[in-house]
Amino acid sequence: MAPVLRPGSLKDPEIAELFFKQDPEKIFEDLREIGHGSFGAVYYARYTHSNEIVAIKKMSYMGKQSQEKWQDILKEIRFLRQLKHPNTIEYKGCYLRDNTAWLVMEYCLGSASDIIEVHKKPLREEEISAICEGVLQGLSYLHSLHRIHRDVKAGNILLTENGTVKLADFGSASIKCPANSFVGTPYWMAPEVILAMDEGQYDGKVDVWSLGITCIELAERKPPYFNMNAMSALYHIAQNDTPTLQSSEWSEVFKHFVEACLEKSAPGRPSSATLLTHKFVTRHRSPNVLIDLIQRTKAAVRELDNLNYRKMKKILMNDSGETESTIDNDDTPDEHACGDSSKSNSVTSEHSVHSVGVSASSQSSNHATVMEDFMNLVDGETPEIVASVSKQDEFNENWDVSDTEDIFREKLSHHEMAIVVF
Repeated sequence: MAPVLRPGSLKDPEIAELFFKQDPEKIFEDLREIGHGSFGAVYYARYTHSNEIVAIKKMSYMGKQSQEKWQDILKEIRFLRQLKHPNTIEYKGCYLRDNTAWLVMEYCLGSASDIIEVHKKPLREEEISAICEGVLQGLSYLHSLHRIHRDVKAGNILLTENGTVKLADFGSASIKCPANSFVGTPYWMAPEVILAMDEGQYDGKVDVWSLGITCIELAERKPPYFNMNAMSALYHIAQNDTPTLQSSEWSEVFKHFVEACLEKSAPGRPSSATLLTHKFVTRHRSPNVLIDLIQRTKAAVRELDNLNYRKMKKILMNDSGETESTIDNDDTPDEHACGDSSKSNSVTSEHSVHSVGVSASSQSSNHATVMEDFMNLVDGETPEIVASVSKQDEFNENWDVSDTEDIFREKLSHHEMAIVVF
């Protein structure tokens, strides 16, 4: 049996070829943090040789579970290297320095979640339609490769300067289909993901469900059950009827599209490729609808008060005048920026909830036991415990997976949140 190499070792040629050999600190300059999460931080940066603007995701593999962190980094790099599509984030390479991987990707202005946060109101229907078309193009491509994103939400849908929609954050993605892992962000999870460890496998249609929830998020600013803690939301998603758009102002074709995405029975839910032909996606709209949205958003950011401007200034970083003046003069670390961001390949949403993951195929009995406890709740044995879960601790900690079972039982006994966060 071959020895297990330490994290960061490049002795294995197959691993070594995943990384460029140069020192990234000599190649990139003008680094500024634009987001962070449980994985590390994302930076705006400039490539010294070409002045190209890029996003750099720094991920440390030191400390607890370093081997697992290293394997997650390798998995994400391998996944990104395989992607080549206009509607998925462009991967540019990876470097190593000081026990940290520098994952380099194209720079995007911000996420759909950032945009609704700037405007403090829902998007227009034609804007949602244009975003859905871009997302479905990206998902259809992924699903054709038998890949599953598993974390589709507004915070992981990015927009470029020219209005191109980009799917981002493949840290939760599955390289096999069907899959059976409990992975994703609770409020956007499909019922079959929640029930996977009890009832079997799922496929790319879980991404279609998440897109339907994202439509509600873009139309109402929050996904269904967002007023609940995550544990209670999971119970309701698994047990309740399908959520719908609440306002009567939306068109019938939009309502039908959301209903199609949120068909609770996975076999009856249309595929991403099928939905590309839906009237909501193919409807006539201005070819500049997303460019206009970006320009309106930039104008709105410039009018924000100081605190909110600092949170959203990344949207203006590509504008040379802004970059050289107001933005550069703000050297104070932004303690509020992306404090709740989900892990992301590029610019992350300011208000996204962390994604979670428990592998059904894991050899750890702890993982299985956690989900058995949750399934007991879903089966109706103690639903009142779920309903009374405290929201105080929601996604504030990154649990050590090795302690998952004990933490779950301790938290649940005190009626507190009990989801594993990665």
